[in-house]
Amino acid sequence: MRSVIDILDLTVEEIDELVKCALDIISNPSNYSEKLKGKKLATLFFEPSTRTRLSFEAAMYELGGNVLSVSDQKASSASKGESVADTAKVISCYADIIAMRHPKEGAPYVASKNASIPVINAGDGGHNHPTQTLADILTIYREKGRLTDLTIGLCGDLKFGRTVHSLINAMARYSNIKFVLISPKELVLPSYVVSDVLDKNNIEYKVTTDLESVMGELDVLYMTRVQQERFFNEEDYLRLKDSYILTPEKLLDAKIDLTIMHPLPRVNEISVAIDDDPRAAYFKQVLNGKYMRMALILKLLGEM
Repeated sequence: MRSVIDILDLTVEEIDELVKCALDIISNPSNYSEKLKGKKLATLFFEPSTRTRLSFEAAMYELGGNVLSVSDQKASSASKGESVADTAKVISCYADIIAMRHPKEGAPYVASKNASIPVINAGDGGHNHPTQTLADILTIYREKGRLTDLTIGLCGDLKFGRTVHSLINAMARYSNIKFVLISPKELVLPSYVVSDVLDKNNIEYKVTTDLESVMGELDVLYMTRVQQERFFNEEDYLRLKDSYILTPEKLLDAKIDLTIMHPLPRVNEISVAIDDDPRAAYFKQVLNGKYMRMALILKLLGEM
């Protein structure tokens, strides 16, 4: 029995295997429609979510399985004080696999240590979001045709953005990857990510506050939302929330084959005028997330 709490729980070879499986699901969906007949996925979402929760549920249904869902902490025994550990033990009696989102960093890890079924971290606080990273990786692969030799710009909230932290951890393991870190000084990438991932692995990176000055260098631009829910101070959030807004004018120096990504939801970081640009891939990311979650569920249930 195996869980995925951090993207580093998967080797590069396993990620490549998941990409291959997802591509086969896309090409041959009928081959997978009954794969998990009789199996049940429990989605435990103690933090608001649209894409992640629904994509897990869609993934399980498209594999022929069923879903048990908790989408409101107030409607669960957690509101009575039940621990994450006990919740995991209880849900293990009902389901075959768990997808958990929780506002507290480390909660899915605790669940995985107490459950008798696999647990997938669907996002814990500002910490990790491995299945979003799998969606991102499949998107990059489908748009660029490779996962090596890329300059990836990460723009916006790099401090609290769990999707950014997971993506850096994953892509740093591929060859000839360069990161351009674009953020206000208050929202720079945490020093532990810089030291433990970038510096430790001799990954080339650049730090800047000016998106337009580096636009022409980028193969991938990953925009992020300044997350109100991660701020303790409303004044700081209001001051920083509109730091970067991507408009068609800011893409004048961009490569013709730039891939524009965003984990969503967006507030106003990307103008809707860019939605019809062929370089916009953020809604493709959503669909790719479903395919990669299908592949991961299959893997953890021994059906891949």
